[in-house]
Amino acid sequence: MSNIQSQRWLINRRHFLRGLGTTMALPLLDAMVPLRASAAATAKPRRSVFVYIPNGVNGMTWQCTKAGRGYELSPSLKPLAKHQEDLTVFSGLHHPNGLGQAHVCADTWLTGAKIDAQGGRKYENTISCDQMMAEVVGQQTRFNSLELSISSGTGHPFGTNTLAFSRDGVPLPADDNPKTIFNRLFGEEVGGINAQRARLTKRRSVLDAVLDDAKSLRLALGTDDRTKLDEYMHAVRDVEQRTERLDAWLDIPKPVVEKNLAAPFQRDVPKAQAGEYWRTMFDIIVLALRTDMTRVVTYMNGSEGNGLAIPEIQITQARHNLSHHNGDPVVLDRLAKSDAFIMQQFAHFLDELREVKDGDEPLLDRTMVLFGSGMSYGHSHCNSNLPMLLAGGKGLGLKHGQHLDYNRPHLKEDYTLSYDEWRSLCGKPKDGNARVSNVLVTMLQKMEVNAETFVDSLGPVSEIV
Repeated sequence: MSNIQSQRWLINRRHFLRGLGTTMALPLLDAMVPLRASAAATAKPRRSVFVYIPNGVNGMTWQCTKAGRGYELSPSLKPLAKHQEDLTVFSGLHHPNGLGQAHVCADTWLTGAKIDAQGGRKYENTISCDQMMAEVVGQQTRFNSLELSISSGTGHPFGTNTLAFSRDGVPLPADDNPKTIFNRLFGEEVGGINAQRARLTKRRSVLDAVLDDAKSLRLALGTDDRTKLDEYMHAVRDVEQRTERLDAWLDIPKPVVEKNLAAPFQRDVPKAQAGEYWRTMFDIIVLALRTDMTRVVTYMNGSEGNGLAIPEIQITQARHNLSHHNGDPVVLDRLAKSDAFIMQQFAHFLDELREVKDGDEPLLDRTMVLFGSGMSYGHSHCNSNLPMLLAGGKGLGLKHGQHLDYNRPHLKEDYTLSYDEWRSLCGKPKDGNARVSNVLVTMLQKMEVNAETFVDSLGPVSEIV
């Protein structure tokens, strides 16, 4: 690993010049600030947040019926009314590689990969677009990205607990406890900086030993086992790089969070209180962004097999159960109420981003927020007409206040929002060129990632740039 990557050239901020029996403190030098070129330090930050909901929605109450500007928000999206000019609603989007998928929809939401893990075949993913962003803008922050979920870790390969995947397609572990996340971001190092550095040094020694042993073992393995071992070694190297990064930032003080802002994160918020839990997770994302601890965040608000019930509004069924409604009007009504409740929490998130100032702009204008699901009609695991919207980012050049409907040109009549029509819209793409990857490559380019394409993208979405 080069000195630039490991940053062993960094000078401690508390470094003193010693001579003639005196000491003199150095001024703040570029060599004291890790991974920040002068131009990068003065440039206005660009940020992206990705929020996922599992199992699709009730399309009869989600679908907006008019396209273009001046459209009316659907009942499920009404909580976003005050932010209508700050967002774009999409209809008709799909992942070509995601059609027919069931429990790995979240895994491919930001990768667009073809995951075919049925019949004992190997699970393989690719890099998610958030990690492509993190490789560029993450060099300027203490954490290159932040992975959050309602379940910690990475989960089982067939439906993970994270949206983020490394360049080698390895799932990055997510945190689900607001208190733990806050302490990781802003808390003091256990035992002090020296103790933490000693722990990191020990971790590096272990990782080096593991990699050396793996290299020796590789020579004695067959082709399939070598492939598995290579994936393992890639994961170890990723941990090694993150360890180097943590070490490099140890001498840079963390932001001091005022007690009134820190208090909500010093208690355990049970997931049984779904609304409060979701709002707390959104609040910690805002805090991480406003203190510039990171500029890339993924938040998995549930997987296809793990979504919260909402007892606050008398919904005791988990989202997966609600999605398997078989057309039952009672269950569909509960799903619609669940959708609207989640959008209320999301509206709270946008409220906070709008209220916080980033220089002379609202934080929302410097932050793109993609919200959506990798499934549309949960009962039959359909993946067309995905529910998605993009908010914020006006300061990055995005244009909003519209409903981009890729279904409409292919429909003979206006929407009736009947159950049969909803199923039809979700079963097969009406427009094969209406791809989620077009939105993702748009966001990549606005984050100044050098990417002409992403997976199967056909180009950025011209209507919003």
